[in-house]
Amino acid sequence: MKKLLSIIFMFTILFVNNPVALAEGTPTPTSAPSANSSAYTDLQNKIKDLENKISDLKGQENTLNNQIGAMDNSIKVTELRIEATQQQILDLSADIDLTAKKINKLAGSLDDLSKVLYNRIIATYETGTVQPLQVMISAQNASDFFYRLNYLRLAQQHDKQLLLEAQQAKDDYSNQKQILEDKKKKVVDLQSQLESYNKQLAADKVNKQQLLSQTQGNEANYQRLLAQTKAQLAAFSNFTVSQGGASLLSGQTQCDDWGCYYNQRDSQWGGNSLNGTGYTLASDGCLVTSMAMVYTHYGHRDVTPQSINSDGGNFSGIPPALLKKSIVANGTHSDRVSAEIDSVLASGNPVIVGISYDGGGWPDHFLVLISGSNGDYKMNDPFTPNGRNISFRDRYPSVKIVEIDRVSI
Repeated sequence: MKKLLSIIFMFTILFVNNPVALAEGTPTPTSAPSANSSAYTDLQNKIKDLENKISDLKGQENTLNNQIGAMDNSIKVTELRIEATQQQILDLSADIDLTAKKINKLAGSLDDLSKVLYNRIIATYETGTVQPLQVMISAQNASDFFYRLNYLRLAQQHDKQLLLEAQQAKDDYSNQKQILEDKKKKVVDLQSQLESYNKQLAADKVNKQQLLSQTQGNEANYQRLLAQTKAQLAAFSNFTVSQGGASLLSGQTQCDDWGCYYNQRDSQWGGNSLNGTGYTLASDGCLVTSMAMVYTHYGHRDVTPQSINSDGGNFSGIPPALLKKSIVANGTHSDRVSAEIDSVLASGNPVIVGISYDGGGWPDHFLVLISGSNGDYKMNDPFTPNGRNISFRDRYPSVKIVEIDRVSI
C-alpha cells in the first residue's frame, strides 16, 4: 500500500505541478491582437483623410472640376475600404487557424486529463476504503502511521486540484470554440460587406463615366445639367409636400392578372436612397415605381422598385437621380418612347404619364394608366395609398399631362 500511495502521490504531483503536461497549449478565452492590425489602422486613417477632402470639396463651389475631384476621392475611399475589408478577412483567417490549433491542443490535453482523473478515481476509491484504524494497525510504528496518513491527505488535496484544473480546461475549451464560431461568422459578414463595396465601386466608376459623357468635360454643360436635375427633383419634392409628405406605408403591394401594384412609399423600399443620392424612393421614386409596375404587367414579376434602383447605370443627371429612357431591371432591358394614350390603352398596353400638378412645366409626378379612353382612365398611382385601379380624373385633370410614354420590353 505504501508503494501504491507513493506512486499515486508522485503521479499527481507530476500533473498538478506541471501545467504544461496537464493542459499544454491551453488558451485563454480572449484572442491575441492580430499581427496585421497596424495595416488595417493605416488604411482607416487614409480613408478618414479622403473623407475630409470630400467634405471640403462639397463645401466649395459646385463645378465640374470639384465634382470630378469628389468622385475620384469617393472611388479611392471605396477602394481603400475594399482593401481594409480584405485585410480584416486575412487577419481573421490567421486568427481562425491559430484558434483551431489551440482547440486541437486543448482537446488533447483534456483527453490526457480525463485519463489521469479516471486513474485517480480508482486510486481514491481504493485509498478511501482504508480506515485510519486499519492504517494504524498496519503501521510499523507511530512515525509510519503519520507518514501514511499524511500521504492520504495529500492525495485528497491533489485530487481536488485535479478537478479544478479539469473544470478550467473544460471552460477554456468551450470558450475557444465559441470564439472560433464568432470569428467564422465575422468572416461571412465581412465577405458580404466586401461584395457590397465592390458593387459600390462599380457604381461610382459608372457615375463618373456618365458625368464625363453627359458634360463632355464642359463646365457649361455641367451647369446646364445641374440646373435641369435640380428643377426636376424640386418638382418631385414639391408634389410630395403638396400631398402631405412621403410617410412610409405598409401592406401596399397587390398582384393580379394585370401585374403588380407598387407604392413608392412602401416600407419595403420607400426609405432607400434613390441611387445613392440624398433623395429617397418615397419622395422622388414615382417614375422608378411606375416602371417596376409596367415590368410586372409584361410578366417580369421579380422586378420591384428596388430592382431598378439598385442599378446605377439606370440613372443620369447631377446628381444621378433621374431615370433614363432606357434601363435594365434584373437583366431585362426596356425603353420608354413617346406615344398617344388612347391608342396604346386600346391595344391592351399600359401608358406611363407625367403630370405637372402645379403647372410649372416639369413633370412633378409619374403614374401608370392601365385602361380607359377620352380622359376617363383607370390608373395605378404609386403615391396614393392603395392607389391600385383607381380613377385618374378624380385626382388629376387630363390637361396636367405633360409627358406620355409607352414602354417597350
